[in-house]
Amino acid sequence: MLPKKTVKDVDVKGKRVLVRVDFNVPLKDGEVADDTRIIAALPTIKYLMRQGARVILASHLGRPKGQVKEEFRLDPVAQRLSDLLEKEVTKVDDCIGEEPKKAISQMQEGDVLLLENVRFYAGEKENDPQFAKELAELADLYVNDAFGTAHRAHASTAGVAEYLPAVAGFLMQKELEMLGQVLESPQKPFVAIIGGAKVSDKIGVIENLLDRVDTLIIGGGMANTFLKAKGMDVGRSLVEEDKIGLAQELMQKAAENKVQLTLPMDAVVADSIESPTNIKTVPVNGVPAGYMILDIGPQTAKQFADLVKKAGTVVWNGPMGVFEQDAFAKGTEQVARALANSDAVSVVGGGDSAAAVKKTGVTERITHISTGGGASLKFLEGKELPGITALEDA
Repeated sequence: MLPKKTVKDVDVKGKRVLVRVDFNVPLKDGEVADDTRIIAALPTIKYLMRQGARVILASHLGRPKGQVKEEFRLDPVAQRLSDLLEKEVTKVDDCIGEEPKKAISQMQEGDVLLLENVRFYAGEKENDPQFAKELAELADLYVNDAFGTAHRAHASTAGVAEYLPAVAGFLMQKELEMLGQVLESPQKPFVAIIGGAKVSDKIGVIENLLDRVDTLIIGGGMANTFLKAKGMDVGRSLVEEDKIGLAQELMQKAAENKVQLTLPMDAVVADSIESPTNIKTVPVNGVPAGYMILDIGPQTAKQFADLVKKAGTVVWNGPMGVFEQDAFAKGTEQVARALANSDAVSVVGGGDSAAAVKKTGVTERITHISTGGGASLKFLEGKELPGITALEDA
């Protein structure tokens, strides 16, 4: 993939700079409950402020479905951002039209303005050219720093770049460099750990990685489909029956590519997910009738950790079990610890895996944690991301 121009490649002094950030953060009682995504955007915002730009921030929040919904207003985000920047962030109640235009005309160099939720307009998700044009009219330059939404061709992520010079922010640049390095020039041995509930969500990733990795580790609910494809009885475990043939094909492809495809050897099983009365650890070929696999077992966790220890690069996407419940979180936590203790370049692909790393308390010891679940998946599939394609090449 061609490298993209960044904010450092353009003159921003005195310019109105529209920055697409990902401030889609959880709110609780009218306050920001987790500001990780806001903090991730600070380097780009602060750089633009120091360079004397007029910084205009655009983001979505939640799924208001093209309507104004009070609970999805960005006021709490503006408040939290003001605290973090130690500077008053002006917030307007619209993202296009007269109100933002007037507020922008009064901005000084280094000021920051937050537009209202772009998803209050249906034109955002439809990538309506008229809506994109009205957003573009607010600025002289467009910066995309929202990797988490780069896989969506929306007005504020792709459409606006038709009307303004478009470059990447620092967060976007870091994502492209780290994920790009994993796919293009990984330190060997290259180990991929893919988990999560369904094979169908990760087919593209597995297929793309099978041409690149030395070892592919499969855990989580999706491993059950592979185990069943090998002829094992997995009891009442989640299995995608219509993907058993595909699992066999993927195992065949791994063998042809001389990729070591590793599946769980033991598992933590229970009689129910919600209110388990019996939890036990069994070999994967000995799941009792009526039980379901809900986590990898200790032998498997140790085997996975040993493979990580020898790796030069590890990419991890998807939990090893139902990690939201403590009884079935050990496998995922052990994988997170193995990554933290390894000397490998470790890249964690957003979503549940990022949450697991945070829960385990090893965030600081991972080389890179992607800020975009869906976007990092698409990137690892080798797919084009509209929000990135729209940016100018370096």
